[in-house]
Amino acid sequence: MLSMTTKSVTAPITLITAHDIGANASLAIGFVVITGLLGALFGTFVFKLLKIKHDAAKGFALGLISHAVGTARAFEISENAAAFSALAMGLVGVFIAVFLPIVIGLL
Repeated sequence: MLSMTTKSVTAPITLITAHDIGANASLAIGFVVITGLLGALFGTFVFKLLKIKHDAAKGFALGLISHAVGTARAFEISENAAAFSALAMGLVGVFIAVFLPIVIGLL
């Protein structure tokens, strides 16, 4: 279960954080790959379903849920979406790397 906690960050951050919290790093990387691909594949469908039209919102969502793969997908939407995707990817990476080991340590 701990291996799933790092699924929404990039692989290098996942490796370090998984080691810090005692999770299986190989399994964590598998979850990262699956999350990235599913987010990039179904993100645009969800945006259409929910009628999300703002490129910034689309990019931020893709960066949050599907990290580098989502950022690459955001480039296909627009440069604005890609910028917000990169911002979100960085923010969630820092947040997970700093706070997840603290939270797991408290449990």
